[in-house]
Amino acid sequence: MIWTPGDPDPGPCLESLAPQVDELVLVVNPGGSPSSAGAQVIANERTLGFGANINLGLAATAAPYVVASNSDIEVTPGAIATLRQFADEHPRCGIAAPELRYPDGRWQPSRRSFPTIRGTLVRRTPLRRLLHPERRQRRHYLLDERPTEPSLSDWFLGAFLLLRREMMQELGGLDEGYHLYGEDIDLAYRAGKAGWERWYVPDAIVIHHHQAVTDRRFLTRRTLWHWRGIARFVRKHPERLRAL
Repeated sequence: MIWTPGDPDPGPCLESLAPQVDELVLVVNPGGSPSSAGAQVIANERTLGFGANINLGLAATAAPYVVASNSDIEVTPGAIATLRQFADEHPRCGIAAPELRYPDGRWQPSRRSFPTIRGTLVRRTPLRRLLHPERRQRRHYLLDERPTEPSLSDWFLGAFLLLRREMMQELGGLDEGYHLYGEDIDLAYRAGKAGWERWYVPDAIVIHHHQAVTDRRFLTRRTLWHWRGIARFVRKHPERLRAL
């Protein structure tokens, strides 16, 4: 799990993870002393991005699967076992994602199609307030699809993912050139190009206390990180420019 000052205290997340995993690692950026709940703590000397921190956690563990989690997550009992069993039964499943729900029980659209340039311009500029992409971009958010059975997907929010170690080693882990946004899309895109499947497994339920800072405010440092991530993705995968 990753914790950065300003994020929710990871205690509840760690407590929900502990009974379901063999190794529990908390990667901490400088600036605070969060609850560790018995986890192995990796304390960074300087602030690292999400991808770099996940790679540190991957290197500190040995299991065939690793769960990458934000601190604002609570894992329902049995969710990880469900994801692991599904991945065991599908040897080309490189990424397995649960159904995310808000704390009040509402479904969260965490399964997405790969972004287009035009759609991204709407979502990540003040046009968002006029064009309401959360309602109009139904194909991106897959709002008309709520699978009740496992479903192949493009990518998922990186808040909580089960990752196959074999795939991560083949791909060289997450791209540490992204600071906070875009690494989850990049990983899924590279996985697909390498023949790894990405599956949504709705029988696994995870609660996400979603902050969505970039959905509420523009022109913050998170906005800059987001646009840097978009630019990096396009430089790496210029063929996506054709997907307007």
